[in-house]
Amino acid sequence: MQLLHELVPAATVIALLVNSTNPILAETLSRGLQPAGRAIGQQIRVVSAGTEREIDAAFAGLVQQGVGALVVSNDPFFNSRPDQLVALAARHAVPVIYPYREFVAAGGLMSYGSSLTDAYRQVGVYTGRILKGEKPADLPVQQSAKIELVLNLKTAKALGLTFPITLLGRADRVVE
Repeated sequence: MQLLHELVPAATVIALLVNSTNPILAETLSRGLQPAGRAIGQQIRVVSAGTEREIDAAFAGLVQQGVGALVVSNDPFFNSRPDQLVALAARHAVPVIYPYREFVAAGGLMSYGSSLTDAYRQVGVYTGRILKGEKPADLPVQQSAKIELVLNLKTAKALGLTFPITLLGRADRVVE
């Protein structure tokens, strides 16, 4: 929320796109973002989509609802559709923050989230340990330790936005 607020400070309404077929995750994310939005003076509007057609309709409704920016939740349904989400964001001129750098590589504005490369590396390490005889139940549960901020200057320019120097300085990668 803070990253979008820095990029689009005039946006008073931020939408959260959640998967309607994953209600537990959707409710958890919505409940977690509401206080964060209030803390920086933004209203959070939850938008649900569980099919490709519903994603199209959700984006079409964003402008009508006065939404100034969008957060795409980290959900396998959305993560498997970066091209569709990025194209809709461009068509409707909505600033969007995505959960993974792969969305930025597809032309998205910005991402903030775990490194999939790091997660896959960890899977390989665990696989090696299991193949060497360790029991999976004895291995500790780990969370991704590497979080990345990736910015796309070309997309920002197309949206008429300029990344503040504070965001550019914190970025792990800037796509030109």
